[in-house]
Amino acid sequence: MTKFAHLGLAEPLVRALEAKGYVTPTPIQEQAIPTVLEGTDLLGIAQTGTGKTAAFVLPSIQRLVEAGKRVLPTHCRMLVLAPTRELASQIADSAREYGKFSRISVATVFGGTSINKNRQDMSRGVDILVATPGRLLDLVEQRFVTLSLIETLVLDEADQMLDLGFIHALKKIVRMVPRDRQTLFFSATMPASIRELADQFLRNPSTVSIRPAATTAERVDQYATFVNQSEKQALLTMTLSDPAIERALVFTRTKHGADRVVRLLGGNGIAAAAIHGNKSQANREKALAAFKSGEVRILVATDIAARGIDVSGVSHVVNFEIPNVPEQYVHRIGRTARAGAAGIAISFVADDERPYLRDIEKVTRQKVPLRALPEGFLAEAARLTSARAKAIGNDPAPREERPRGPRGVRPPRATHAAAPTAGGHRGRSGPGGGGRRRGGRGGQGGARTSAAG
Repeated sequence: MTKFAHLGLAEPLVRALEAKGYVTPTPIQEQAIPTVLEGTDLLGIAQTGTGKTAAFVLPSIQRLVEAGKRVLPTHCRMLVLAPTRELASQIADSAREYGKFSRISVATVFGGTSINKNRQDMSRGVDILVATPGRLLDLVEQRFVTLSLIETLVLDEADQMLDLGFIHALKKIVRMVPRDRQTLFFSATMPASIRELADQFLRNPSTVSIRPAATTAERVDQYATFVNQSEKQALLTMTLSDPAIERALVFTRTKHGADRVVRLLGGNGIAAAAIHGNKSQANREKALAAFKSGEVRILVATDIAARGIDVSGVSHVVNFEIPNVPEQYVHRIGRTARAGAAGIAISFVADDERPYLRDIEKVTRQKVPLRALPEGFLAEAARLTSARAKAIGNDPAPREERPRGPRGVRPPRATHAAAPTAGGHRGRSGPGGGGRRRGGRGGQGGARTSAAG
């Protein structure tokens, strides 16, 4: 008998766990499962990779089976809200596996998929619905989903849902579900905004905290390397050429940045795939499947798209661009060192990113060790610079060799401003025009924004 049976789980659930090879529960499962079985509200503070999906899915399935209620058309009995399609899909897959001997029906509702398929899936009703807030509200407003008979409400990765601006959608959804329900609330970090939200949604909850908020996984070895922004590409190719890297997840802050990194790696003989919000759901699933199967060993992702990626064997996380929101760092490096394995997180830090690194160290309450640039780096950086210059047809000669004006003064730089005409008409960038000013909104100042992935 596995240790899961001692937590009070029924035989069909224990059998499903044995089929997956799970014998020993994780700390969050040991603490959360008995609490959820009792019907108590739960506030769970745990990072990704701690086994929290099983911690709420297993006991919830058992409660649904024991209640024995029949599901009605367009209704669900348990609603799980997740911030991203990938996480929603992952939770649903786990629920199907855990409930395969319990006759539990599961459906997913999220953007990027056919809304007609969502309607068909909900036409007869389901026991467990896993959804992202936006698509769920679309279906509710069209009366294809009804939330009035929900017995269990789960908010997973609540901090990420707030980061994505789902706060109003969450409050609207919660107003639609019955007050007499069990609510399970999970977050990897617990800032004041999350604590306030939990207080609104939970009633006398039990709290399970596996690690203090915003600390990083203990098994992850973390390093940072200071490097010029223009030389990060050379450092990335050298880093990922290491045969010791089994499977690596590379993070950028923007979608276009992720695509550029994939092209860069491909041009240097390193196969990679990208996953971000501009990709269709089919392309995202294809890229993730190639990464899981080992067809490509490098996956480049934005923060949002990476939520829900649960791939064993990710040996390295590379922060090509470190996050400007320090809590995101915790989520990023949590993609490695999963299921008890070790992992390495490497951050490339340009001069303008050093304040971000200091913020990360404050939030995680630990210094990130510095690592020197690798041997041969300058030669590799020069090679890539030359290759890029040839590719775009530019003169690769250094600036010092370019012709100068009289008395050693460089020729003036061209601008977008048009010279005044005889009639006094000025270009857009002239006095009184509407051109951009240096340092204005179009600049690269230190404003903290989070790119939607």
